[in-house]
Amino acid sequence: MSGGLDARRARIAALGPWFHNIELHGVMTAPEHPLGDFPRKVWQHFSQLVPQDLTGRSVLDIGCNGGFYALEMKRRGAARVLGIDADAHYLAQARFAAAELGLDVEYRQMSVFDVGRLGERFDLVIFMGVLYHLRHPLLALDLLREHVVGDLLLFQTMQRGAREVEPVESDYDFEAEAHLARPGYPKLHFIEHRYAGDPTNWWLPNRACAEAMLRNAGFEILQNPDRETYLCRAADLPYGAGAVYPARTPG
Repeated sequence: MSGGLDARRARIAALGPWFHNIELHGVMTAPEHPLGDFPRKVWQHFSQLVPQDLTGRSVLDIGCNGGFYALEMKRRGAARVLGIDADAHYLAQARFAAAELGLDVEYRQMSVFDVGRLGERFDLVIFMGVLYHLRHPLLALDLLREHVVGDLLLFQTMQRGAREVEPVESDYDFEAEAHLARPGYPKLHFIEHRYAGDPTNWWLPNRACAEAMLRNAGFEILQNPDRETYLCRAADLPYGAGAVYPARTPG
């Protein structure tokens, strides 16, 4: 823990702006957050998906930002928690928060596309609020399944469009087009410029697309407690599939 209350407030301000509102011994890091007490207020809707007791388990938090979820996992007793983010600013916040709370969380600066360098699998991988910021989202899911997800994946992505999910055929004739226009067909909307003023928003899947991408990357959907959040389990990869699941064969 750092010095007194004034010193803590000064350090929080120096590390701002914060996207994660975290309580550090009575001081909130983002008390004026436009989304309110974020992400705690959304965490309350699906926190039951993660075991209360993570003793002996390992957790990887991808796109950890200021470290809220990584800290929560450590509070639940996880033996090892690693948070990664490409943004050094967020990592400085996360390291400060962990030190203030006396929680042993490791943080590294790296991209989701580099997770193969970690050389280990984790019992739980958290991948929330990241997919729509990536230019190559399906590749990211493939890499998670191939390299780091040992058991469970806690996944969230912003979704837009229809909530219904239409069953899809295993194949369609070359001339078939009508199914593409139906609201429940998997759609991944590309953002050429900005969305909500954010140039890092690249893709907006509908529900059918988000779920199809998870299945195609090799994840079994176990629970979907709210509009955008999923608890998944790593499914068995067929021999030789590598980072593509299920493997597509001609004919």
